[in-house]
Amino acid sequence: MFEPIDAAPRTTGVRMPNGTGLFDHLAGSVRAVSAGVDPVGFFTRHADDPHPVRVTFPGLGAVLFFASEAAARELLSLPPDVCIAPIPNPIEPIVGSGSLILQSGRAHRHQRMRLMPAFQAGRVREYAEVVRAVTAEQIASLRSGDQLSLRRLSTGIALDTAIRVLFGITDPDRRESYAAIIGALMNANTAPLMLVPALRRSIGGYGPWARLMTLRDTLDGMLGEDLGTAESDMPDQRRTLLAAGHETTATALTWALYRIHRHGDVRRRLLAELDADPAPAELTALPYLGAVIKEVLRMHPPVPVVLRRLTSPTRIGQCWMQSGQIVGISLYSLHFNAENWRDPHTFDPGRFLDARPSPFRYAPFGGGHRRCIGAALATTELSVAIGTIMTTLDLRAPTVAGRCTPRSTARGIAVTPLREIRLEVVGRRG
Repeated sequence: MFEPIDAAPRTTGVRMPNGTGLFDHLAGSVRAVSAGVDPVGFFTRHADDPHPVRVTFPGLGAVLFFASEAAARELLSLPPDVCIAPIPNPIEPIVGSGSLILQSGRAHRHQRMRLMPAFQAGRVREYAEVVRAVTAEQIASLRSGDQLSLRRLSTGIALDTAIRVLFGITDPDRRESYAAIIGALMNANTAPLMLVPALRRSIGGYGPWARLMTLRDTLDGMLGEDLGTAESDMPDQRRTLLAAGHETTATALTWALYRIHRHGDVRRRLLAELDADPAPAELTALPYLGAVIKEVLRMHPPVPVVLRRLTSPTRIGQCWMQSGQIVGISLYSLHFNAENWRDPHTFDPGRFLDARPSPFRYAPFGGGHRRCIGAALATTELSVAIGTIMTTLDLRAPTVAGRCTPRSTARGIAVTPLREIRLEVVGRRG
């Protein structure tokens, strides 16, 4: 499947995937189960591996994951004529085969150019006030003593923001209808449907796949009513913006609020920076808030991997890859690699105040020609939502002896906290 570039003897103890025999397939399948059960734990354990790790996914096949900055530089810099988006994809049932996420080559460039105007810097700055209003509405009813579900709050903010800023839908009842159908659609994309493409078929119009398709058609119908009939490929892009966009941002916001309130020094310093009561559009320029968000995305990148299927023989790291091979960067491996980061398991926003890591060491939004189109919007949304919440509510984390950081699990396109995370409302500020 791949060969070392040179014939130098291996270092004793270094494991290097080799061949395509039964043992390699079984070992890769076992790793896939481990990665599915605990993706963060699996990939962080391999953060310092000097050679790629083979993981064999159902339907997709063997993927070779790299963890080094050098390999990330080579993979993320690949031109579009030597790689394509690998399919099948776990999010494909929701977004559709025509989604920007799954397109390659000329089709990918065309779709990206069509969607880019909504994510240009000037437009994104205009969204800041909308994010502030959405966040204020979501927390308006909270009072002292309430238990705040971070997942519910973050999903409400991210989804309502997407509905308003990307599609201009402002009617409260209509937004609630969208939230309900999108939530049901995301829940219908169960692990078996995500991971085993052979199950993506209905049985006489019944079964999990039929239910998912019905929900998808319902969402497309609602968008058609509100936005007008679209070209044949646009429903896929609309679903991509709503489903994939809000899920990743909601996950990042959940982790950010968790981290801020588990680290008292971080919370105090952030509140001091927010004491000047900056306008929504100014929040993205606050250095410490920005550093907190960057550190959250380093330790908890919502999308755990970046994948490419090679269309010609290509060198990645110290290996030559054959055409057709799927290669990837695990962001958890990259972001926890001890060669890249001092004390990588320590939450330390200060590391981003005095340094600007290369995009091949720190890549929460992917990179190259397939870098996330909504990166600027996501950063703005996180800044404004966090700033609004912190200046409106006094929150604290419950004291639970021995409680560890929640484990993550795959959900749609993102990896999210497996258990519910709650904060207690101490009171309202101001």
